[in-house]
Amino acid sequence: MDRRCVTVGSLPRALLGAPPSVVSGGRRVKEDIVVPRFGIFDHLERLPAVSLGQQYDDRLELLARADALGIDAYHLAEHHQSPLCMAPSPSVFLAAAARHTRRLKLGALVSVLPFYHPLRLIEEVCMLDHLSGGRLQLGIGRGITAIEHAYWGQAPEEAQSRYAEMLEILVRGLTGDTLDYRGRFHQFDNVPLELAPLQQPYPPFWSAGNVEYAGRLGTHFVVHGGQRFQESLARYRQLWHQHQGAPGRLNPHVAEPIVGSTRHIVVADTDAEAEAIARASWPVYNRNFAKRGLDGPGPESSSAGPIKALPAGGPGLGGDVNRAFELERCVVGSPDTILRHVERYTLGAGADYFVASFQWGSISHAQAMRSLELFGTEVMPKTAERAAATPA
Repeated sequence: MDRRCVTVGSLPRALLGAPPSVVSGGRRVKEDIVVPRFGIFDHLERLPAVSLGQQYDDRLELLARADALGIDAYHLAEHHQSPLCMAPSPSVFLAAAARHTRRLKLGALVSVLPFYHPLRLIEEVCMLDHLSGGRLQLGIGRGITAIEHAYWGQAPEEAQSRYAEMLEILVRGLTGDTLDYRGRFHQFDNVPLELAPLQQPYPPFWSAGNVEYAGRLGTHFVVHGGQRFQESLARYRQLWHQHQGAPGRLNPHVAEPIVGSTRHIVVADTDAEAEAIARASWPVYNRNFAKRGLDGPGPESSSAGPIKALPAGGPGLGGDVNRAFELERCVVGSPDTILRHVERYTLGAGADYFVASFQWGSISHAQAMRSLELFGTEVMPKTAERAAATPA
């Protein structure tokens, strides 16, 4: 197949109707019964008492164990100039993770597209897909934190325009042998492209947070859990089916999209122990969003262009852990307590993907490893057993 035939806005009908390649929803055990998959979302926050090199080694150990336990994917955030993210170049860390794991899918959620040169990003995507043996997942976004764009010499008001142009170039570059492009921010004239991704036509695209965008564009989708999750899930699936075959549609090789919810989690031997760990860690997580000179991440970029005020309290809810418990942004407990929560968000809600952050705030490596171990050995297997026992 000529890779040059696939471009944003002009995906061929034959490809749009193609069978799935490597990505689909959870494993079906009965008609309409799906065993959910499990993933990890990670900011890789700074731990001041631990050297950066040791922190990287510890996280790679956690990922190797997650791989052995059957966790499906690892999603790494990209942020800059704050203690929230000690892997601001996701591709570097993901390359290391690829060599420490065998089946765990790997990707940023999301790569901040305006911060990349298109040719560099195209080449890094191809390299990572081969280094991982075809496990790369492509999370894409404009970068919501306005001040990060300013730090990088870009106008936050241009974030959406830069993102849209970068996405178009990225898809062209991953599916073509040469690159010709004339845009507002980038121009290319007959640039040869020597690398191609292992997954064809490209690794699957993911997005986070914006259900309208994800459903229309056809990306896999992750959103916060909480009271409105089922509403978001239904809306996403409606849009995903309505816009199949639309111009600019991504992921033509995906037959069933993955959609799931994410939350911070602590699993311990008792509910009380898990709650104590979370109460100590949540204020630290909240503080890690701070930018130098700001109490938090500051205003947000928007898809409409003008920047907008940060929602009250910000992502860390102003450090209010009780509010985090109430909204289920943070879920804690013994394996039995966590199992009930997982079942409600998967078997009960019809979702096929449950994503958890195991190490955040001041949670230590040992605490995170114990939490992951309990989740992987006592929660995940029982979820699968109960899915199989559910009447069709």
